[in-house]
Amino acid sequence: MLIAALRDLQWRKRRFIIAVIGTAFVFAMTLVLTGLANGFRVEASNTVNSFGVDYFVIQDGTVGPFLGSSPFAEAELIRFRHLPGVHASAPLVYAGTTAMDNGVAKTMNMFGAPTQGPGMPEMTEGRPPENQNEVSVSSTLGRKIGDTLQIGSYTIEVVGIVENSTVLAKQPNLFLTPEGAQRLVYGDKPVISSIGIRGDPQELLPGFRAVDRQGAVDDMMRPLKVAVDAISIMALLLWVVAALIVGSVIYMSALERNRDFAVFKAVGVQTRSVLAGLALQAIIIAIVSAVFGVLLSLVLGPMFPMRVDVPLGALLLLPIVAVSIGLVASIAGLRRAVAVDPAIAFGGP
Repeated sequence: MLIAALRDLQWRKRRFIIAVIGTAFVFAMTLVLTGLANGFRVEASNTVNSFGVDYFVIQDGTVGPFLGSSPFAEAELIRFRHLPGVHASAPLVYAGTTAMDNGVAKTMNMFGAPTQGPGMPEMTEGRPPENQNEVSVSSTLGRKIGDTLQIGSYTIEVVGIVENSTVLAKQPNLFLTPEGAQRLVYGDKPVISSIGIRGDPQELLPGFRAVDRQGAVDDMMRPLKVAVDAISIMALLLWVVAALIVGSVIYMSALERNRDFAVFKAVGVQTRSVLAGLALQAIIIAIVSAVFGVLLSLVLGPMFPMRVDVPLGALLLLPIVAVSIGLVASIAGLRRAVAVDPAIAFGGP
């Protein structure tokens, strides 16, 4: 029966090739959508980790150090420097901004941190900003050392480049000194969004709480929750489409093999052997489609304007899901094979 199933695949190879191509595209798009959803978190994690900060101190009642922050006086920093467990602390400023990039307005994320950190990422080119007229930018902006950037009424010079530093769906990051960010965001008022701490503080002052890196990533990801949920629903729907493609092919094959199944039953072939042959066809289509789907996702991913990071778990899970889809999709054909009357083998209707 297994040989018969393979021979049937060979006989109807054109149909099965079309099914493999269609299912492979569906699997590839599923992986790309999964990579898009994961890419949002990867870029947020990379940005937060680049700060070299263990905890972000924010006011009680606020959600997080970035999008959920509430500004407070920079003078509070002095009270935290000598707390037990604190090795280093720094004033941090965050704000979304719109800057002119070659005459085009672009939404960016602005971070203010001391030149030597904590909070200032390592430069892949150039140096960190040292005064309020300097800025380091993400390499995704395509700027070079010595270029200028227009933010509001201020023109600031690019002195450093940070490789691929983005958050919130590929929005580039800007890094300034705290004074530079305060001038652009708060009109030179000495207020900050959070206090970056290296170490493990044993206690905090009343009115404040600490958020770890994971909490900071969650805060940055909060506006994208609806988008991530929508992408997840689309990925689920694509799994259903894949099952329908494989199922329709197997069902058509079962319709055309009525007399074959009748002969098998008439000569005493057990029903489970007949069913195993159909299930094998579905599994072969699904697995071959999964392999081509992985390769195709590697081609399609770089074409998207946002970051696509397909997690290793998704790649490892795809063959398992593909086999499951193949088995589920073969149910319609299996039911058709079971219902075949052996009398057809002897010229019955």
